[in-house]
Amino acid sequence: MPTALITGITGQDGLYLAELLLGKGYDVYGLIRGQNNPKRALVEKEVPGVKLLTGDITDLSSVMRALNVSQPDEVYNLGAISFVAYSWENAHLTTQVTGNAVLNMLEAIRLYAGTDIGKVRFYQASSSEMFGKVQDVPQRESTLLWPRSPYGVAKVYGHYMTINYRESYGMHASSGILFNHESPRRGPEFVTRKVTQAVARISLGLQDQISLGNLDAKRDWGFAGDYVDAMWRMTQAPEGDDYVVATGETHSIRELLDLSFARVGIEDWDKHVYIDPQFFRPAEVDLLIGDPAKAKEKLGWEPTVTFPELVNMMVDSDVAQQSAQAGA
Repeated sequence: MPTALITGITGQDGLYLAELLLGKGYDVYGLIRGQNNPKRALVEKEVPGVKLLTGDITDLSSVMRALNVSQPDEVYNLGAISFVAYSWENAHLTTQVTGNAVLNMLEAIRLYAGTDIGKVRFYQASSSEMFGKVQDVPQRESTLLWPRSPYGVAKVYGHYMTINYRESYGMHASSGILFNHESPRRGPEFVTRKVTQAVARISLGLQDQISLGNLDAKRDWGFAGDYVDAMWRMTQAPEGDDYVVATGETHSIRELLDLSFARVGIEDWDKHVYIDPQFFRPAEVDLLIGDPAKAKEKLGWEPTVTFPELVNMMVDSDVAQQSAQAGA
């Protein structure tokens, strides 16, 4: 039975990845920060088969302890401060958690593995936000990185450090350059979930408006459940490498609104949407669209959920959730 250690287990991707690995017969450990982490109960409810360890990825000794306890064959580093807007408010903390902690993970694995460097396979969660001011359309593994947020800069550091450890020490280390991926488990601070949750509440008469920023920003949105499958495929490959994981399609916030409101029978949504300047980024990333050809060819990966299906899934989930809360 293979063993995996997942950082960021409390997030959307961590939960889906844990489900996937448990379904494949893995022994799964999850690293959570803080003895009284409020999300601990969520993990225990959603993926009860996971063994939880308390630790902090910004502390090398803490990571070493987690490796010694879990004895993993695979390590998935999903831990990060992943909300881009927050990274401008606290660039230093974002750099520590999203950037420097990647070095901690790599160095801890190197020290733990010793001369048998290949005994632990490492996955780093890179991000399409690294492309920022895009230099190619679509973006692929060879596209110049030009991040436009502290979050994107921190992700670039972790990405290149992962490449460095792969090339310097022969570590089986892969980076998944994941484009936006969503689900009913997405945090409500992210625009997709913010929209679907608000649409559900508006349809139920629980609120009247939603405040948003740039409606013309475009993203390549996929389903998180598909994307964690790509993560697992990377760790099974003969060698570590970098892969863009995306749908190859781009959609605007306006399209997201069209589909979300249509799902609850509201065609004219203008009166429910307020444009608030506070939600515009200091440096906007206008168009992200990935080319997943390498992942398809080398990993045999394919997205299975279309954008309309994803939006409908999220709206339906939020309608059910908001209805249950209102009834309670």
